[in-house]
Amino acid sequence: QVQLVESGGGLVQPGESLRLSCAASHNIFSSYLMGWYRQAPGKQRQLVATITSGGSTNYADSVKGRFTISRDNAKNTVYLQMNSLKPEDTAVYYCNAYRWTGDYWGQGTQVTVSS
Repeated sequence: QVQLVESGGGLVQPGESLRLSCAASHNIFSSYLMGWYRQAPGKQRQLVATITSGGSTNYADSVKGRFTISRDNAKNTVYLQMNSLKPEDTAVYYCNAYRWTGDYWGQGTQVTVSS
């Protein structure tokens, strides 16, 4: 069983930055694909970014150049650095751990971008 706990969300103005954290209950990064997803009101959950066990990253076109996914193996934590935030980035952000046997989700953290 894997527990994921997100933190770092909040209310910011357009153009500002936030860093989200996802703490895993134990060291899973060597065997799981880690990802951040988001879900805006009335919309489907969408992929934001992923990082493989080897450290390769992938981003949604809408966040390329603004968001960076990274991880700290010693802290069992995955991060999402979000810069130049826009109102359309407003959503609940979820951490996900995936492998062929199944996946796990965190509880989500709210990000609101508004002036």
